[in-house]
Amino acid sequence: MRQFMSFVIKEARHIVRDKRTMLILFGMPTVMMLLFGFAISTDVRNVRTVVVTSQMDHQTQAAVERLSASEYFTITAAVATPRDAERMIRHQEADMAVVFGKDFAAKKSGVQLIVDGADPNMAQQWATYAQQVVANPSSSVVNSKMLYNPQMRSAYNFVPAIMGMLLMLVCAMMTSISIVREKERGTMEVLLVSPVRPLMVIIAKAVPYLVLAFTILVVILLMAHYVLDVPLVGSLFWIVAVSTLYILLALSLGLLISNVARTQLVALLLSAMVLLMPVVMLSGMMFPVESMPQVLQWGAAVVPPRYYIDAMRKLMIMGVGIGEVVKEVAILAGMTFLFLSVAIAKFKKRLE
Repeated sequence: MRQFMSFVIKEARHIVRDKRTMLILFGMPTVMMLLFGFAISTDVRNVRTVVVTSQMDHQTQAAVERLSASEYFTITAAVATPRDAERMIRHQEADMAVVFGKDFAAKKSGVQLIVDGADPNMAQQWATYAQQVVANPSSSVVNSKMLYNPQMRSAYNFVPAIMGMLLMLVCAMMTSISIVREKERGTMEVLLVSPVRPLMVIIAKAVPYLVLAFTILVVILLMAHYVLDVPLVGSLFWIVAVSTLYILLALSLGLLISNVARTQLVALLLSAMVLLMPVVMLSGMMFPVESMPQVLQWGAAVVPPRYYIDAMRKLMIMGVGIGEVVKEVAILAGMTFLFLSVAIAKFKKRLE
């Protein structure tokens, strides 16, 4: 045990002394949390809006005031015809026009929305928000209520996704590079002939990254709660427990990559480039998996962060119990067992 701890301390000192590694481990999570939390936002704010009114009666005036008072829209001009409003949108002087018909006050209808559709997702959101604001809630027969995220803040969606991406990249990438570095320098053989069993040498190299992953997890949770105001509604114990399972999965994947790669460059490409694209595109981080073509949905089924992100959204945002995320936890546990078994089998085969 003392020899095992000596290997762990040796690897930890290597990590702490390498300033580039420390920068990647702690700089990347902080920067990405701030970027995704503040800069990359799908929130609807300050949409430049033109109002088109042929007559300003009481109902129309009230609807315009609701638009102006909302934080979503900024009334930049009032014109007489839809053609003038469309010309302003084409000249990039406005994002959307709300055209009130002559019978708006009498029939509570006759509203046309002219929207800049260059970005279809944002255009759809602007139109939806405008319809809800223009409709008078007191006279509408439809009453909508947003659960879990009434302010519709994008940080609620991005924070669990960033946790899944960062923990996967940091654990898998750094573990694989650390082991491959020893192989590339020829020092792995020296370690393997030491009194410590070869498998314990590999585990000892992964232990410091396990501790660092927990540190990164704590940093992310603190930033999410106190900087980005993302609630931690669910049980903190289960959030940490599921995250622990996911960290073990990422470390197992890093060990598997280290058995396949022969150079640090190959390990970096496998762990960063090959993992990064599926995590971003197929995990549900940016786009709903259910909206993807069937072939991509099959590909998304084998992307581990998808299940971790789903579990974290349910635990952190929805506040459900562990019983509601049993499916995600079971799949993550199965993947961890598979990756770890294959990694150990390939490692033993390589020793033979």
